Amino acid sequence: MFFHVILTDTCNLSCRYCKGREFDSLIAEDDLNNIDMSLPSELSYDLEELFLFLEKDPNPCITFYGGEPLMRIDLIRKIMDNARVSRFMIQTNGLFLNRLGSKYVNKLETILVSIDGSEQITDHNRGKGTFSSVMRNINKITQEGFRGELIARMTVTEEADIYQAVRYLHSNPFYSFSSIHWQIDADFSDNCRMKDFSSWITNGYIPGIRKLVSEWVLIMEHEGRVPRWYPFLQTTEDLLLHQQSELRCGCGFANYTINTDGNIGPCPVMVGLKEYYIGHISSANPCNLPVVKMKGACIGCDIREFCGGRCLYADIVRPWKKEQKTIICNTVRAMREAIIDILPAISALITKEKIRIGDFTHTRFNGCEIIP
Repeated sequence: MFFHVILTDTCNLSCRYCKGREFDSLIAEDDLNNIDMSLPSELSYDLEELFLFLEKDPNPCITFYGGEPLMRIDLIRKIMDNARVSRFMIQTNGLFLNRLGSKYVNKLETILVSIDGSEQITDHNRGKGTFSSVMRNINKITQEGFRGELIARMTVTEEADIYQAVRYLHSNPFYSFSSIHWQIDADFSDNCRMKDFSSWITNGYIPGIRKLVSEWVLIMEHEGRVPRWYPFLQTTEDLLLHQQSELRCGCGFANYTINTDGNIGPCPVMVGLKEYYIGHISSANPCNLPVVKMKGACIGCDIREFCGGRCLYADIVRPWKKEQKTIICNTVRAMREAIIDILPAISALITKEKIRIGDFTHTRFNGCEIIP
């Protein structure tokens, strides 16, 4: 089982698209009674409870999460030193990666680091100097022996050119990421924004995705390798193998979240939604956790087997009006169509043994939502 362990709600950045802002604006006033206002901002349970809980799982994987988890390096080190867990991941803004120490960094299987493209767009979203600090720290940990997977995790806003941002992270003078994931910033709390957002999706984002998909297969043809651009990777593998997918992030059935008080929820974004707590680490069995199923409009969708439902949080909270949801769903449909268009070329490359079907395989539920 995969577990996001939330160490702290505190962060050392104040990004323009902060999820705290979205949470405050998207939860209806009538639903505030369902929010766990007593949830502590810092991890408050006895770590021995966590260790005993994880011991019941034959192959647990921990993803350190926040806030900014590296603000609690003390907890990360204690957990890595004492938990009977061999697989650790982290989602971080990268600014404190240089402080954790190579002994611990090099034990991480995967690092998802938040970076939005070039220095200009990253610093615009996340604060001046962020890009250079992150790149400096990434180079430091790789020089000190980190050999796990380093995933650039982008938040895509309307100021971004998705094609240029991905291509820049894939090949730039500072550090070239072979693994990239992105998520669209789809906050409609400002109703005036929808017209501009819709125009950007239609005229900017979707054409950029089509261009990226074409570029992706060209790299396969010319270089004989499959870049790990996550929104394309798992979805293409499933289309090639005629496999259907449940919710691609795994939340609520393969990927759970341990809140700062030890209560277990289905998704790291659903922090504080106490109605969806499914147990506490002091008494729950990680091998027998209840499944939290989707129940909204996505269930009957004609591309459900491709999308998987996109987001459990959105399915439950329903932050978008019908026309807003249609805009988001259109991005998924466009990506699906673009990938289907290149399947014959990919199949031909596999037949020629230029690439292998195994090149599209990756650790599922590693923190990438897959569907942007």
